Amino acid sequence: MPLVLPQSYSSGQVVRIPVRPQTVGDHIRKRRLGLKMLQREVAEQLGVEKTSVFNWEANTSAPEVRFMPAIIDFLGYDPLPQANTLAEHLVRHRTSLGLSQKQSAEHMGVDQGTLAKWEQGKREPAGTFLGLVKQFLGNEEVSDARRVG
Repeated sequence: MPLVLPQSYSSGQVVRIPVRPQTVGDHIRKRRLGLKMLQREVAEQLGVEKTSVFNWEANTSAPEVRFMPAIIDFLGYDPLPQANTLAEHLVRHRTSLGLSQKQSAEHMGVDQGTLAKWEQGKREPAGTFLGLVKQFLGNEEVSDARRVG
């Protein structure tokens, strides 16, 4: 009778560990393998299906924005690219909080279309709107972004 090994044992295939993670999925895979965790265990911790973690790590799909806070908690850092412009700061901050554009606009008390134009860099907030953005992002991020952008 042949010996049947559980699926968790190595199949002899080389395991790819991202050296320079480019995507959120790469970051998750690098952290998971570093912790010697199974995709199932990571999925349980993040509150998603195992297939989601598999697809993210394979870069066939990206996590929905609502899962980003749990992913950031799991990683211990924010894997999103650094923001240089005010538009990039808005998108990065919103995504890190796991908020949709609509939810962020409601949180700031502005129209979703207005926020969309700010995030696309088509317009910049001024006056009262700039104050709302400062509250949402924090004063330091806004002043840095306005100097660079």
